[in-house]
Amino acid sequence: MRQLIIGTAGHVDHGKTALIKALTGFEGDSTEEERRRGITIDLSFSHIQNGETNIAFIDVPGHEKLIKNMIAGAFGFDASLVALDVNEGVMPQTAEHIQILSLVGVRNLIIALTKSDLADSSTIEARKQELAEYIGGFETLSLVDILPVSIHEPDSIERLREALYALPEIPRRENGLFRYYIDRSFSISGAGTVVTGTVLDGEIRVGDRITVAEYAKEVQIRNIQVHEQDVQVATASQRAALNLQSAKLTLKKGLLLTRKGFLRGFGTIDIWLESVAGHHIRHDTTVQFFIGTKQLEAKVLLYGGEESIQKGFAKLRFREKTYLVYDEPFVLSLSGRVIAGGRVINPIDEPMKKRLKLPLLEQLKARDFKAAFRSLVATHKRGFGLISSNQRFGLNHDEALQIARELEDVFVDEAGLVVYPTHIMHELRQSLADIYTKNQYALLSARSISAKTKWASESLVEHILKDMATEGLLKFENGIYKNAHININDIHTLILNNIYAKLDAGGIVPEAPYNIYDAMDLDRKMGDNALKKLTKSRKAVRLAHNLFVTYENLQALTAQLKQIIRNEGYIEISNFKQHFPDLSRKYLIAYLEYLDKQSGIKKEGNRRML
Repeated sequence: MRQLIIGTAGHVDHGKTALIKALTGFEGDSTEEERRRGITIDLSFSHIQNGETNIAFIDVPGHEKLIKNMIAGAFGFDASLVALDVNEGVMPQTAEHIQILSLVGVRNLIIALTKSDLADSSTIEARKQELAEYIGGFETLSLVDILPVSIHEPDSIERLREALYALPEIPRRENGLFRYYIDRSFSISGAGTVVTGTVLDGEIRVGDRITVAEYAKEVQIRNIQVHEQDVQVATASQRAALNLQSAKLTLKKGLLLTRKGFLRGFGTIDIWLESVAGHHIRHDTTVQFFIGTKQLEAKVLLYGGEESIQKGFAKLRFREKTYLVYDEPFVLSLSGRVIAGGRVINPIDEPMKKRLKLPLLEQLKARDFKAAFRSLVATHKRGFGLISSNQRFGLNHDEALQIARELEDVFVDEAGLVVYPTHIMHELRQSLADIYTKNQYALLSARSISAKTKWASESLVEHILKDMATEGLLKFENGIYKNAHININDIHTLILNNIYAKLDAGGIVPEAPYNIYDAMDLDRKMGDNALKKLTKSRKAVRLAHNLFVTYENLQALTAQLKQIIRNEGYIEISNFKQHFPDLSRKYLIAYLEYLDKQSGIKKEGNRRML
């Protein structure tokens, strides 16, 4: 079934709520204050369907003091139904609502000329012409129809209903990343926490675990309702109520629900903004930032050194982290009035100089992602990650990889989602060559090198090692790369002997295994296997997680400890430390615990005695 979300808009008392009631039978002004004051204060929701199309209505407030609630609703609209009193025409809140619809990207409008039973045909025709000219002044808006209606004339309501069903479906660009701003939160006895909102992208299923981005906490979906019906899945452009299990969090309007690990929060973002009604946006101005159902205070920082602009690139700096995605529309207000809107261009705080940042923003604004990838690869000297492509570009990983494959002079780690510039590959290759030059018996794997070189993925290292093997510089055996010009008849014996020698040289303060492996340029897995053989043959003893000592050194120390007991009557940490001042507490405890296992030793409190 086709899903549409249609938001009402219009000046207070122009009949939005009455129109929705006539269309759906739903009384939108449901709270006591709304009924008492006769205006819509918060968002209200209802729906109709005809078998092929389901239309969910979001009725938003028209009063000027409640404009923030209108903005919160507008972000979820697929189209808008503008209610306009035929006898009054465009009023201040009508104009502001239409500006907001234009700013947040709501394209299709149907205008309902309400109270048409109170106007003659010439007034209606004049109003139609006036509105066509007015909406024509907005580049991003499309006027689908203007229909005279009256709640007292059922035929006019039916014509409007059919026009709504016939609205074209505007395909939203989706990348499959579930996002959902909470617009209401409440508790239901026996059910727990329930939140409502619009699925902006992706889908959510019963049983899924999702993250409250601002809290970095996960919650589980116990139940989903769409239009008061239990469902197993909710998809993009659907109004959905989510019953959250074990949500011991303060959930409120404006919080973002999404998938874990896909969005990072930043305190600064880059935007493209355009003012409305001739406003000039001044540098360092503090404004209210609206996105989804979220409202935040932000400071506008202009890039070009201007005192003010009417449109252009800018930074927004927040007091808290925001979890935004590329191309999200937003609205800015100042002193309660809408002054600008725009799009999120770069939701990630990129540490770039202005001379590099502005070309990147131009590329992103133009959706020239290939050029943007080139810019970012040049800037990220040790690899540019695609893991955040959903957030950064609105691209899923497959789409991002396809663009990366088209770039020249790069290596694309498709499994790790990283793009490396050629020059860093040359640097890494040289460092690997240096290892084998300095240590002709180096025995390394891609995994061990990647573990030490944090920025280099295993796939990148493997690619370089394979090239070196193809050129005859290295030889690959049993998962290990060794110097092709050195003949090692018994690798495993060589490793055993070298590790034992290093442990023995350490005496009773031996180095940690990984430090030994690194000094030997040895693959960690091979080193671990060698240590297991040394302990199995009782040439080495494992005292703790990362502490191995040769059996000979351990026996010599044990004999010394027993002699201390004979001389002083006991041994504990304090007198042990006096005799061996260079031993750290880690070693002291490990050796005493080993002593506890020896025959002829008894322990009383912290003291060991014969």
